[in-house]
Amino acid sequence: MTTTPNAATSAAAATSTTVSASGLSLRFGGTLALDDVSLRLSAGVTGLLGPNGAGKTTLLRVLATAIPADRGAFTVLGDDPSRTAGRQRVRRALGYLPQTPGFHPDFTAFEFVDYVAILKELTDRAARHREVRRVLTEVDLSDVRGKRIRKLSGGMRQRVALAAALVGDPGFLVLDEPTVGLDPEQRMRFRELIARAGEGRTVLLSTHQTEDVAMLCHRVLVMSGGRVRFDGTPAELTERAAGRVWSSTGRDPGAHAGWRTGTGTFRNVGTPPPGAALLPPTLEDGYLLTLDDASTEARA
Repeated sequence: MTTTPNAATSAAAATSTTVSASGLSLRFGGTLALDDVSLRLSAGVTGLLGPNGAGKTTLLRVLATAIPADRGAFTVLGDDPSRTAGRQRVRRALGYLPQTPGFHPDFTAFEFVDYVAILKELTDRAARHREVRRVLTEVDLSDVRGKRIRKLSGGMRQRVALAAALVGDPGFLVLDEPTVGLDPEQRMRFRELIARAGEGRTVLLSTHQTEDVAMLCHRVLVMSGGRVRFDGTPAELTERAAGRVWSSTGRDPGAHAGWRTGTGTFRNVGTPPPGAALLPPTLEDGYLLTLDDASTEARA
């Protein structure tokens, strides 16, 4: 007998934890790259923001089982990668797009994705080739699958890398700066692909682009100094800047950040003076203030 899940069951499945980490710490020499990081991820796209050196890429590499943490533990889809069998299952259920994908320039798009499929243990040639064609179609590259990677544009190369990450329909997708270096049109098209990829699976998206997070993510983490400084919704991060953004005719010396806008006035972020003309906050404002608060805490 087949049963149809009710709305409550579907909602519970959509919010169930698929990745759980507790107390992850990792030191490189004198640098504490991860400092007691704990998190829980569920289906959908979670954005990971932070400045250079915040620990974002290190966290992604740990969760992708590329490097081990010194301390702490995590599970992916219920499997523990600290054990050999669990690590193998995690890697089969994982799609990873690193910040600098290692392309062989003389491979065609099809050959590169096929090579990744072989590494993912898709041994049946006919079934593997069907899967390669499927993921290339999913990222809108079926028409150029026979073209050599060195002849593809930067945006197309990023889509080839995403296709490789999607091989095997992974339940957990890790994307490290996938839109870096893309022009606005390419970034918009890539956002569409990421949004589709986040339907029914867990996606962790590391980016410097706050607009990517605002447009794509149901949740956002902010890292600084190897620690998670904020974990919540984009709206909650934006709300952190409420009452802390104002306009002036010149840069306010008391502002934490300030810049001239296209209208010639200055947009200031920080603690406004009495009577300041307050402005509606953005996600970027909340992000900047979160980093500033973290910096103040570190100095204290």
